[in-house]
Amino acid sequence: MAFWHRKNRGRGAGEKPDPARLPRHVAIIMDGNGRWAKKRGLPRTAGHAAGAETFRTIAYYCRDLGIPYLTVYAFSTENWKRPAEEVSTIMDLLRKYLLEALEKMEKDGFRIRFFGDLEPLPPALRELCLEAEQTGSQVTAARHQVNVCLNYGGRDEILRAARAWAQACQTGRESPEELTEAVFSHYLDTAGIPDPDLVIRPSGELRLSNFLPWQSAYAEFYFTDTLWPDFGPAELDKALVDYQRRQRRFGGV
Repeated sequence: MAFWHRKNRGRGAGEKPDPARLPRHVAIIMDGNGRWAKKRGLPRTAGHAAGAETFRTIAYYCRDLGIPYLTVYAFSTENWKRPAEEVSTIMDLLRKYLLEALEKMEKDGFRIRFFGDLEPLPPALRELCLEAEQTGSQVTAARHQVNVCLNYGGRDEILRAARAWAQACQTGRESPEELTEAVFSHYLDTAGIPDPDLVIRPSGELRLSNFLPWQSAYAEFYFTDTLWPDFGPAELDKALVDYQRRQRRFGGV
């Protein structure tokens, strides 16, 4: 894993990333909504609403740049501990986004997938998630895929994958002697999707918070003090320019 904390925000300001060297997969921990709202004397729910608009902006910007995959951390397995009103707001915003996405997916060239355990979600929202995935799978000219981590935790994902693989061994479909990283990856939520090249965390925190730990083993990390609602295309450009300055050796020389 490689990481860098951008304290000098001026570096790279105004630079545009080289379109020939963009990452295939960008993953973002959407953090800082609550602090953004608090700084403005607003309820935390207002921060989540602003963050949802930023998510929409960044998703379209990634599509227009030509980045095939964007994965966002929307709601973790630990986020259920938050106040009920805040959780309800997040779920309502997600429902609003999905209804909009279902109408525009074909026209806008999007697909959507969900990573995480959807079972604890309200039944209507769970069905909407599945409908969005199914609709997206039928978009023939998709230029971009958005993956939403919902009720997601990296350790939980690995445990669910291990249970599924163990069950496959019991039924004779898998053999312990033939287990490899590639085989195990097929049991993860991200099966069939390339690992993230770049993981971005706004808000100044310097940790992954249980986000894609298996998949991020060789990702480049970019940390910024900018709070998520303020993370617009110019901030993403800074992250991409910094990514393109690095040499990815994957353990080699």
